[in-house]
Amino acid sequence: MTLPAPATTGTALHDTGVQRLVASYRAIPEGAPVRLAKRTSNLFRARSATDAPGLDTSGLTGVVDVDPSARTADVQGMCTYEDLVDATLAHGLTPLVVPQLRTITLGGAVTGLGIESASWRNGLPHESVLEMDVLTGTGEVVTADRTSRHTDLFRGFANSYGTLGYATRLRIELEPVGRTVSLRHVRFHDLDALLAAVDEVMSTGAHDGEDVDYLDGVVFTADESYLVLGRRSDEPGPTSDYTGQRVFYRSIQHDRPRPTRDTLSTLDYLWRWDTDWFWCSRAFGAQNPLVRRVWPRRWLRSSVYWKLVALDRRFDVADRLEARRGRPPRERVVQDVEIPLERTAEFLRWFLREVPIEPIWLCPVQIRDDRAWTLYPLEPGERYVNVGFWSTVPVDPAGGPGATNRRIEDAVSDLGGHKSLYSEAFYDEETFWRHYGGADYPALKERYDPGHRLPDLYAKAVRGA
Repeated sequence: MTLPAPATTGTALHDTGVQRLVASYRAIPEGAPVRLAKRTSNLFRARSATDAPGLDTSGLTGVVDVDPSARTADVQGMCTYEDLVDATLAHGLTPLVVPQLRTITLGGAVTGLGIESASWRNGLPHESVLEMDVLTGTGEVVTADRTSRHTDLFRGFANSYGTLGYATRLRIELEPVGRTVSLRHVRFHDLDALLAAVDEVMSTGAHDGEDVDYLDGVVFTADESYLVLGRRSDEPGPTSDYTGQRVFYRSIQHDRPRPTRDTLSTLDYLWRWDTDWFWCSRAFGAQNPLVRRVWPRRWLRSSVYWKLVALDRRFDVADRLEARRGRPPRERVVQDVEIPLERTAEFLRWFLREVPIEPIWLCPVQIRDDRAWTLYPLEPGERYVNVGFWSTVPVDPAGGPGATNRRIEDAVSDLGGHKSLYSEAFYDEETFWRHYGGADYPALKERYDPGHRLPDLYAKAVRGA
């Protein structure tokens, strides 16, 4: 890689940003909700309204330093992966896991959930954190790591969603990458065969005699599904472009007996899903060839679609249109769930039969650590498949609010899985804490937020605090 390295923030500017954040925290009145003052979000759950000022994170949005020799980066909590990748790729490096949407922040991915096609070998973003500074509910900034300093906070921070504090700086591991990523799109006519191939890659790091570095997949129907197998490469040659008129997920589909092949630059591979928000841009007409020709390329990105979703929520545009057509309103079903690998085919068949949503994203994952993380208990040594589905279904009047989401929650639990909390959740409190570290959370809360300035995890994830 010969890209010029973007300027880094530097320690002095970082310290100023932290001071500004702490001052804004102390300025929030007692009893008022504590939230980040930010214009963008990748959360899909409603929050209660508030007039309280938010936390000033404006000085915490960059990369402090990249150390190519140590393969580490010191990164501010509100730095987007788009900016982080620009800084590290200039040195031929990337974070171990780069979540698929550009505006996801490093702090957000670590305190919430981030996942991508390297997760089958590198786990989740919080597993590559070496140390982090956290503004806790006491108003203090503490440094946590896995061995000696605030280790309980370090292991409990993942999936805490800002209820124990906010990361101001994270030191993360990086890994070397090549100029391009060579892809194979392998079609399967049977879900069991697809998941057997996933198991093969996770066991051997290869498929059909070729090494695999990146692994994810798409299910269109029970008899049409694909694995996308990526291999890091420095080989010269042309690369494909899916940032304009061409749509990446459509390039995967084929009816040939052998895999189709493609090559993307490493940068374009990392953001291959962002241009069309996977396939969700079709809801806005952005995949219509006529619309796409006049849609500015700079607007083909997830952050623009998210703004359109926010407008729809504010003015109930979609439900008003459904009502004019004599149809019921629609329930939003936007979820990522982890299912044990051996039960994934069973879940997919149930989902395809019961929930009218397609396509479905598959992303295999196993944690790197030999210990479970406190609030998101993926089991060490267990292989999972993250199943992502993002759409709407007609409201079921007889089922009550969130009827389809509740059925999905039950199905996931029955199969020994669990789901991310970035979107709506409908668990009762007892079930919720059984899934998300209820035995350990009270002690963490008492130590790092004894005054309960921050909402607890159930209140935030389910009640929208």
